[in-house]
Amino acid sequence: MNLKNLFAFKAVPQFAMVAGLLVGGSLCENAFAGETLFSNYVFSVAPAGEIGKLWAFSRDNSYSGVTLLSFKVAENGSVVTESTMKEQVSDSMTAVQDGIFEDELAERRRIPAIYAGSKLGYVLPMFAMNNDERYLKPAGYFAIRNLTNILENPIDVPSVAEDLDKPMQYATSGFAYDSTAKRLWVARGALGVMVHDMSGKKNVDTTFVLNTKTNKLEVFNENAELDLKTTPEIFDVRLHPETGDLWLATAQGIWVKSSSGLKNISSKLKDSRVTGLWMGGSPLQIIAETCYKKDESVVGGLWRLYGEKAKDFAKVDFLDTAGKVQKKDIYDEGDYTVGDVAFIGKTAYVLVRVVGGSISGYFKLDSLGIKSWEKDEDGKDQWLYGYETGATDRKVIITSLTSFPISKNRTGLAIATYGNGVSVSADSGATWSVVLNRARLDNNLGSVRMVPSVITPGDEALVSYKLGKESKVTIEVFSYDMRKVRTIVKDAVRNADASRSSNPKEDYWDGRDDHGKDCTMGVYYIRVKDNHGHIGWGKAMTLGGNFR
Repeated sequence: MNLKNLFAFKAVPQFAMVAGLLVGGSLCENAFAGETLFSNYVFSVAPAGEIGKLWAFSRDNSYSGVTLLSFKVAENGSVVTESTMKEQVSDSMTAVQDGIFEDELAERRRIPAIYAGSKLGYVLPMFAMNNDERYLKPAGYFAIRNLTNILENPIDVPSVAEDLDKPMQYATSGFAYDSTAKRLWVARGALGVMVHDMSGKKNVDTTFVLNTKTNKLEVFNENAELDLKTTPEIFDVRLHPETGDLWLATAQGIWVKSSSGLKNISSKLKDSRVTGLWMGGSPLQIIAETCYKKDESVVGGLWRLYGEKAKDFAKVDFLDTAGKVQKKDIYDEGDYTVGDVAFIGKTAYVLVRVVGGSISGYFKLDSLGIKSWEKDEDGKDQWLYGYETGATDRKVIITSLTSFPISKNRTGLAIATYGNGVSVSADSGATWSVVLNRARLDNNLGSVRMVPSVITPGDEALVSYKLGKESKVTIEVFSYDMRKVRTIVKDAVRNADASRSSNPKEDYWDGRDDHGKDCTMGVYYIRVKDNHGHIGWGKAMTLGGNFR
């Protein structure tokens, strides 16, 4: 899969002819045609501050928007989507930078998000276009209180920032909200950390840098030269849930500001480039990620401070199915970077993606470490949970993960995906329900839709249809001149369903013919017929093998 082309938001020449088809994920539909999400290309999920409610931020080829989802848990434990509301954000700003799948540095491959109380709501970074018409210019942050109150909060960029190689060196990469002091902390990379103070009658923004010579957070001097050795980059910021201390993930270790001053608290990570911090769970887990570029490779590490007796961070252990600790550094060898971490009780759910690839999933980290859930046919241990374990019903990139109160007595998990909407679980990941942006379907194959409707060979376009009663279904693909090129399933049993009857693990077209060859660029027709005389047609476009 060519992620660079797949994520080309601005219409480059080879995509200009189909740019209008991409909007909303189906032929000639707009981004508002679906019944649920703003778009299936979701990049962030976060709590909404109320039981059973979740924010989701989407971006497709043309638009960015937010969706507020409401859930309830049925008596059998399944998740039911009660309602969804959505709204487009500004045409000129987005929360998703264009290099999110291209960049190798961990702090630029995630979208930080936080619920910051009723005054700010759902907080996300904000990017504007640069001179090349790409969203790679840090511009501040969004504060989404509700769907009628989406605020853009610009942050001033001092002239000294022009000395940096790339504007992304001061991109927002972390948030922390102090509900008691009414302060939002914003990690700004080379420009230190900013605090948005809402405690007085007038909001005040102040930027600080970490001075490693004086061991102090000092007000940023816009006339001073940037010295990243003395004032290192700050990649993430957290508030300790028990002490309220301010923790900073920096290019020179982890620093903590408490009542006794500011100090580098980890001897193990003292000189490390710490790109992320996450805190939560019971007992409390503090997870840190280290990541730096060495020659042509990325060196990464996953560290943890666990429980009250721990004196310093230690590398997270990976265990095989028998519980034996692996000697190899599985995290570094896998080229993983952390996207998000969610906590439920003793377990941390660590979302990771592979640098430069499409592999993604989450680890389950408990008191012992990360244990493999199975060995594959080649005898290799499998640590990643994802499509194979039912977290998604299609092979897609997982972009974000969060925990949230899904009911009064349950904590839910939510996963955002690139192309397959949102997955939600009410039982700590044992079972999942998928929420998709999809146009309504008529019964008995009255309408057939392909999601998405434009693909490159190797991708998956779901054949979406609805049956009134159990049927045997045959799905076939025809070229523009009505020559059959593929049989997807033949006489496959499918159940009646109030929403749709598709089996997402079988009823999809990958842009290839019956011989496994890439179909040429063009529009193809998909016929679905059952054994009761019903026939439905859909259509999809493949960009052909030359566009991969």
